Amino acid sequence: MHSAVEISAGWRRILLLGAASLGWGGLSIQLYLLLVFRWQVEASLIGGLVTFFSFFTVLTNTLAATVLTCAVTARDSAARRWFLKPQVQTGVTASIVVVGLAYNLLLRHLWHPQGFQWLADELLHDVMPVLFVVYWWCCVRKGTLRLWDGLPWAIYPVVYFAYVLWRGHLIGVYPYPFFDVDKLGYPQVFINAGQILVGFLLVSGVLIALDRWRGGR
Repeated sequence: MHSAVEISAGWRRILLLGAASLGWGGLSIQLYLLLVFRWQVEASLIGGLVTFFSFFTVLTNTLAATVLTCAVTARDSAARRWFLKPQVQTGVTASIVVVGLAYNLLLRHLWHPQGFQWLADELLHDVMPVLFVVYWWCCVRKGTLRLWDGLPWAIYPVVYFAYVLWRGHLIGVYPYPFFDVDKLGYPQVFINAGQILVGFLLVSGVLIALDRWRGGR
């Protein structure tokens, strides 16, 4: 007869596997839709892949799905150990919370996707942020973070912003309207980026505070 701990561990594995599957599923649907569109307009599929990975949403959901996959995988490796560090997992949590907040506050009203595009959007912008926060709260070891741990996490959005500006300068295309230099100009784009970075740091601070509070308990 299985013990309560074994049953709990079994259910935990099933739930983590389901969450990871939803993450990879949302990414797969979005990639399929993008490549089909590129095929229909006879555009480069390689360019489609570059465009796909030029979205902060895609990059962050890929990190989240990777963390969940590592959590459910028994085989040990250096990469798995790195992704399962509390500092790394909390940094990913901060990033995917910003994904959900930015989409729902700044972008949702701009379009109304239907069908599989709606499904992909919901999975990547709503379902995965909620699931990953629940995962972080329930499964990530607490009490290990320090106040300044949020600063290295901010390197990720800063580097992403620099890449967006560089790519946009080369091809004149920006993945998000609040980063569109051609329409808004550099001063406004830097203001927008600064506000998002402040939001990222605030989310990071809240997560660190929760980590220290729960670790203390």
